[in-house]
Amino acid sequence: MLLLLYGILRAHNANNQLVVMEDNKVNDVPLFVDLDGTYTKTDLLFESFILAFKKNPFIILNCFLWLTQGIANLKNQLSKISKVDTKNLPLNQEFFSFLKQEKKKGRKIYLATASNEIYAKSIVDNTDIFHDYISSDKKTNLKGKEKLKKIKEISEVFSYAGNDLIDFEIFKEAHESILVNPSAVAIKQSKITPVDQTFDISTVSGKTWARQLRLHQWLKNLLILVPLLVSGSFTEIDSIFTIIAAFFSFSLLASSTYILNDLVDLESDRSHARKKYRPLAAGLISIKSAALVAASLFATSILVALSLSYAFSLILFAYLSLTLFYSFKVKQYIGMDVVTLALLYTIRILAGAAAINVATSFWLLAFSIFIFLSLALVKRCSEIKSMEAEGKQLAKGRDYNIEDYAVLKSFGTSSAMLALLMFCFYINNNVLTNQYQQPDILWLIVPALCYWLMRMWIKTHRGEMHDDPIVFSLKDKGSLITIGFCCLIAITAQIL
Repeated sequence: MLLLLYGILRAHNANNQLVVMEDNKVNDVPLFVDLDGTYTKTDLLFESFILAFKKNPFIILNCFLWLTQGIANLKNQLSKISKVDTKNLPLNQEFFSFLKQEKKKGRKIYLATASNEIYAKSIVDNTDIFHDYISSDKKTNLKGKEKLKKIKEISEVFSYAGNDLIDFEIFKEAHESILVNPSAVAIKQSKITPVDQTFDISTVSGKTWARQLRLHQWLKNLLILVPLLVSGSFTEIDSIFTIIAAFFSFSLLASSTYILNDLVDLESDRSHARKKYRPLAAGLISIKSAALVAASLFATSILVALSLSYAFSLILFAYLSLTLFYSFKVKQYIGMDVVTLALLYTIRILAGAAAINVATSFWLLAFSIFIFLSLALVKRCSEIKSMEAEGKQLAKGRDYNIEDYAVLKSFGTSSAMLALLMFCFYINNNVLTNQYQQPDILWLIVPALCYWLMRMWIKTHRGEMHDDPIVFSLKDKGSLITIGFCCLIAITAQIL
């Protein structure tokens, strides 16, 4: 019996020694890690292009010229123009934890990237994970066979971590192959050519895409229905179908511009307490996928608009132009950004009127401009309150600081009162023109609006407002009841 126990213990110790020897053997093999899509969830070539395009849209002409001299030259030129902040890049967390463990074991880890050397050096300098790096320069695009050749110059025996189909060229000669955050084609190839380890395998869920497309923001586009409601055309079947088509056309275009806006704001969103969790900023959706979806939504929206009317299409184009102007330039300037946001809301009402071919009241447009200016200022003031809570003085990517709060609040509350005044003029105008069956009933909306706007500003001042007042209104019971009441009164005034 004792001899049997002695034999089991010896075998156990021998197995442990074998495991330690295997671990040591692996630790002696340097690990080369791809950057785009592997170490980080983003792609620095796309990010550098977006930053360059944001500064100067005409840079795209230069890009074609640089590309004629090779992709390496394009990457080099863009890296000089665009200063991507590598400190806040979204990482593949499961794989990052693995790298930290390997580093503790004394393993040499190299960053092996096709991105330009400027970014590679920046990442290596700002983390203690990597021993050194190899990267593209102005002449060489370090990808596929070129990367394999460079790796072998450092070590004939190596391990490699990648995420895409081209990385399988290196996997074939690697001592250990590690697949991280794999693309669809890489997953398919891994079934034919198995790899040793996999990390961060995930698919983009419908919920994630819903967040990216901001489906909840489609509620803003219900403003298109306002002309249908106030003109009394909601009993006409043709007008109802037309306005529904217009709503979806506007919503699809809006979602495509939300994607564009998030692409432009990648760096500032990553520095924001809440916006850093947006799918693009967090790397949950790739830049390439987002761009393709945005293009598809845009094309569908334009086709629907053209099938409705020339006037509606023209207003949709005006909305798109103003949105692009806002995303690339206007949002950087204090005051101009909130005025533009107010105009973007008001354009929706004009679009609805154009879709069903009805005139829009001057007082209704005046009311919409002032109330949406007030809500845009609610958004900025809530962001300043968040900055103050985080101990920040300046907003990244915005020309705001915490000292601007008092001025913005003053303009916001004044705009709210002006909106109420414009609505009173709107009611009085309808009493004279008999547009409504019972226009006097509309006076019931005034105290409701007064309560709602006051509630929004009190919540903002207390720091209880979400940085998006639409999201707040969807979750706030008082707001939902008030808005529902106002809609009910407007319909009642038409049909009684």
